[in-house]
Amino acid sequence: MRSGGPWEEIGGYSRAIAVGDACFVAGTTDAGPDGTSLHPGDAAAQARAAWAIVEGALGEAGFALDDVVRTRMYLVDPADADAVVLVHGDVFTHVRPAATMVVVARLIDPTLLVEVEAEARRG
Repeated sequence: MRSGGPWEEIGGYSRAIAVGDACFVAGTTDAGPDGTSLHPGDAAAQARAAWAIVEGALGEAGFALDDVVRTRMYLVDPADADAVVLVHGDVFTHVRPAATMVVVARLIDPTLLVEVEAEARRG
């Protein structure tokens, strides 16, 4: 699956790759074709959009959000942690994967506030 961001093609990577009973979803933002956020200044909206892209990538690989066992969230501003955690809770209410949140200096474009990753397993 392609998310619409510019880096997959030039970077030579896949949005998601399935290997056996596992699916690994690459770092995902809400970046549009020009590489900037589709929701500038709104970390919660960026997180929701990124998780929707993750869900689509999982689906194309034959997996679902219910299969997710591990998530990672990268934030550029610790003040956004509460909003992003609430979005994660909405997305994974019944799944409750192992989750990590890390504050980073910045993401690839300054309009991007949130990047997420997921790992899924069947069985």
